Amino acid sequence: MQTNTLHIRHLGLQDYESIWHAMQDYTDTRDSNSHDELWIVEHSPVFTQGQAGKSEHVLNPGDIPVIQVDRGGQVTYHGPGQLVVYPLIDIKRNKIGVRQLVNHIEQSIVDMLAQYDIEAYAKADAPGVYVNERKVASLGLRIRKGCSFHGLALNVDMDLAPFQRINPCGYAGLEMVQCKALGGPQTVLEAGDKLIQTFSQIMGYQQLAHHQGLAE
Repeated sequence: MQTNTLHIRHLGLQDYESIWHAMQDYTDTRDSNSHDELWIVEHSPVFTQGQAGKSEHVLNPGDIPVIQVDRGGQVTYHGPGQLVVYPLIDIKRNKIGVRQLVNHIEQSIVDMLAQYDIEAYAKADAPGVYVNERKVASLGLRIRKGCSFHGLALNVDMDLAPFQRINPCGYAGLEMVQCKALGGPQTVLEAGDKLIQTFSQIMGYQQLAHHQGLAE
C-alpha cells in the first residue's frame, strides 16, 4: 500500500460529464489499497450546479450547458484556460477530516501564488481563494466512503465573461480574477506544475507518479 505516493493524472481538455463519472467510478470501486490520485484537467465550457444549488443563481446560461452534480456548493463555471484539479484522496487513511482537506487545498493555492508575490487568502465562511476580495479559485468537494472527489478550479488565462451569467458560488456581483492578470502563472500547465508541488508538500506525500490519461 503506497500511502506516501500521490499519482498525478494529466488529462488535458475533456468534457465535464465523462470526467465526473470517472471520478465517481474510481471512488465507488476503490479500497484501502487504492492509490490517492490528483487529476489535472481543463473542461469545455460548462456551468455546474452543486447539490444545494439554487436555480435563481443561474441568471442567463445561454448556449452553455448547466449540469446538476453531486458536489457541495452552488453554481460555478468551467472553461478552457482554467486549471481544474480533482483530489481523489482517502481522507480516513490520511487521518484528516473534510475541513482539514479543504484547508490544505486552499493553502496549497495560497502558497503557490505566494511564489509570484501574490497575497491570496481563504475565507472561513466562503470556500475558495481570494485576492483583494476577488475570487481566483473555487472549491467544492464530495466525500463518499471516507474518500474525496470533485475539487478546485483556478482561473489562469480564460474568458471570464461567462461568470457574469451566474452568481458565482451563490454570491451576486462576486468579481472573479485570474492568475495571468495578477502576474501569476501564465498558463494552465505552469499553474498545474506549481500546484502539484505545493499540494503534495502540504499533504506530506513523499513521491509523485505521473500518468497521461486515465488508462495508464
